[in-house]
Amino acid sequence: MNFALTEEQRQLQEAAREFARAELPAIAAECERNNTPPSHALIKRYADMGFLGINVSSSVGPVRAIEHFGSDELKRRVVPRVCAGEMIVAVSMSEPDAGSALTDLKTRGEPRGDKIILNGTKRWCSGGGHADAYVVYCRLSDAPGAKGIGAVLVEKDAPGLSFGPNEELMGFRGVPSSDLNFDDCEIPAANVIVPAGGFKQLMEAFDLERCGNATMALGQASGALEDVSAYVQERKQFGKPIVEFQAVQLKLAEMHMKVEAARLLIWRAASLAQDGLPSVLHSSTGKCFANTIAREVTGDAMQLMGAYGYSKDFPMERRLRDSWGWGIAGGAIDIQKTNIAGALLGRRFDQRR
Repeated sequence: MNFALTEEQRQLQEAAREFARAELPAIAAECERNNTPPSHALIKRYADMGFLGINVSSSVGPVRAIEHFGSDELKRRVVPRVCAGEMIVAVSMSEPDAGSALTDLKTRGEPRGDKIILNGTKRWCSGGGHADAYVVYCRLSDAPGAKGIGAVLVEKDAPGLSFGPNEELMGFRGVPSSDLNFDDCEIPAANVIVPAGGFKQLMEAFDLERCGNATMALGQASGALEDVSAYVQERKQFGKPIVEFQAVQLKLAEMHMKVEAARLLIWRAASLAQDGLPSVLHSSTGKCFANTIAREVTGDAMQLMGAYGYSKDFPMERRLRDSWGWGIAGGAIDIQKTNIAGALLGRRFDQRR
């Protein structure tokens, strides 16, 4: 069991760190201020620097469902463009009456010749109105519950697709979120990713999406720890840097332990998925823990920074708000706990009874 990064991985990590520190704070501040996403040109820069498509089978995002379950034609049309930064694909799962109870969704796709006709409304789609295409979970047959659910790819210019206004959220500013409205929306039948009855496959692909969510929560926690570690060595009270107080030292140690534990849980889930997809046990464990400690670590960091942490002139209050969001998006923390218990005991708990 080797926890060390390879030389190539370390070089990639350092390149990403240098770019992030040099350019992303200003971009993040602008996104936060205007609640607008970064330009597609920034995504293209990621691709040009080699940050996208490094190893598609280890990446995260809705494109994984297409990569694993889509037709060869659909894969050729979508996956290379995503890796080149030429296309953004979002996932659309939730509905007004179907969030955690996802099998209650009502959006329906009906085959008509060589078309699929979609009707319904999706909610809380991160990337709504901004992404180039959407992996849409919907009913593709009359079978009840999960048996009737599959997924299709809907491109942003599909006739009959419209978007609601951009949501005003507590955090995640700069990440567009809106309703997707389907009114006799037409897509090619070839855009079916998973037919009816493929709900289990979709959720297996979503297990890796949970690793992406966990990684972004970890990013907030580890970034908060870096920021506050610098702050406590500079900030002076009672004639000395506040890091000299034992209470501050103990809090830093606790934050470090949480960050490193979350990192290792995420690494394990990703490592075990090298030849496929992670298990629900490992992905839910990593997401649940990372979501929880991100809230705790950013909260502790804000407390150590006092009024400076609470001020919008510094990024800590944004980290705190965004950290709370990751514990809701992609399956809430308590839902992950039920997943963990079920996987641990080798059974499925029916929440409807």
